Amino acid sequence: MSRVIHFEIHADDPERCVQFYEKAFGWKTTKWEGPHDYWLVTTGPNSEPGIDGGIMKRTEPSAATYNTVGVQNLDETITKVREAGGTQIMDKMAIPGVGWLAYFKDTEGNIFGAMQPDRSAGK
Repeated sequence: MSRVIHFEIHADDPERCVQFYEKAFGWKTTKWEGPHDYWLVTTGPNSEPGIDGGIMKRTEPSAATYNTVGVQNLDETITKVREAGGTQIMDKMAIPGVGWLAYFKDTEGNIFGAMQPDRSAGK
């Protein structure tokens, strides 16, 4: 089985969004030092159930919140998603120092990501 490991909140004004979640829920945010404006979100201690995520600039009007599923092999997952009736909407890409990521739509039009961990990705 593959678990949801990350969420992404898309915002017109990411810095305003960061402030909202920090004030409303006490989430901790850190600006990522990667090639894109991205804020890493810690929602609580690792000793409690839950997942962490990120906040990024909205790239399309319909972008909302996306969940990312952790997978062992992204290429196999791409095949399985297609065989199950889903569609790939973004090519496999390296997230430097993190892993390989692709985005999909399920049979109901919901967007989600799949991430294969690989610290050597993009290096």
